[in-house]
Amino acid sequence: MRNFEDDLKLSDLLSQARLKQLLDLISALSGHSVHLEERPVPKAEPVEFNLECLGWLHSPENADIQRNAARLVEFVIFYIAKYRLAANLHRSVTEANFVELQRQHKALQASEARYKELSEELQARVDAQVKVIEQAQQELYETARLRAVGQLAAGVAHEINNPVGFITSNLRVASDYLDELGAEVPSSPATDSMLEDFRALLLESESGTSRIAAIVSDLKTFSNIDQAEFTPCDLNSLLKTTCHLLQAAHNQVLPVTMELGELAELAGYPAKLSQAFYNILDNAVRSLNERGEIKITTRQNVNNHQEVLIEDTGCGIPDETQTRVFEPFFTTRPVGSGSGLGLTVARDVVAAHNGEIELQSQEGRGTRVILRFWSR
Repeated sequence: MRNFEDDLKLSDLLSQARLKQLLDLISALSGHSVHLEERPVPKAEPVEFNLECLGWLHSPENADIQRNAARLVEFVIFYIAKYRLAANLHRSVTEANFVELQRQHKALQASEARYKELSEELQARVDAQVKVIEQAQQELYETARLRAVGQLAAGVAHEINNPVGFITSNLRVASDYLDELGAEVPSSPATDSMLEDFRALLLESESGTSRIAAIVSDLKTFSNIDQAEFTPCDLNSLLKTTCHLLQAAHNQVLPVTMELGELAELAGYPAKLSQAFYNILDNAVRSLNERGEIKITTRQNVNNHQEVLIEDTGCGIPDETQTRVFEPFFTTRPVGSGSGLGLTVARDVVAAHNGEIELQSQEGRGTRVILRFWSR
């Protein structure tokens, strides 16, 4: 398309076919023959555009028709030129925009490449820093995790104990009311079914509150709440009592054998030691198969160090799990079946009594837990 800043010719605005079609239409409308010549014709009417003469319109039969036809052609040419100018400007702007977009696209690609390089460099630095942070975090976690959980346990125990007591008491009263209500309401299949479901709901609720109370008890032991002074403890007697409690909890006679040596009294917290023994023995019971058994051995060596060995022939612990068994809240039991604090509490109780705990296990063969208490 030509630039309209240049001088225009009639052929730049109208093709020969379009020009002929326009003249034929004017001739048909006027009833007189009309011709448009590019060269001057005597008595012809000039056709102008932008003060330039594009041609001469000739209709010798009628001067008025000739003049009016010339003005009509000028009118048509004006709007054709206006349309062409707009189209030309649109194309120029579009081409300029396209060139600018190409330039911006290249600049964006170059910028993207730079940012990608910087991002990769930054990511490498971040990865290196993350490794340093993870190592420091692990070291910090090993030294501070028990303190944080202890603070949490203190708050949880304080806030939960009282409402749990209210709930437990209310559930028992509700159960009594339900028994009285069952005696007063006429018996029917629907009523009996509703009362039975209600009774089952109360039992489930009581079981839930008991579980909450047990978790709070573990947390209290874990955080040393209600700590008392050391008193002389007979480890053998505590182990026997713990086994009795464990059998009552599991409603069965457990396959436990004891070889209890003669031990000197140990200064400590009897309740906490019993809790540690209970947690370890409870894990042992849960790991047993139909023919498994548990063996408890106590002994005192020549250095007056006391040892408690709790061994089972249960399922054992996988190697990848053994490194985490003492982590707070880590458990391999199904959701809702364990708090994940049992071995953690046992370890910290032993540590509080100037001792250490060691776990040895083989998957499929059983587990041995050794508790050593050093002389003070």
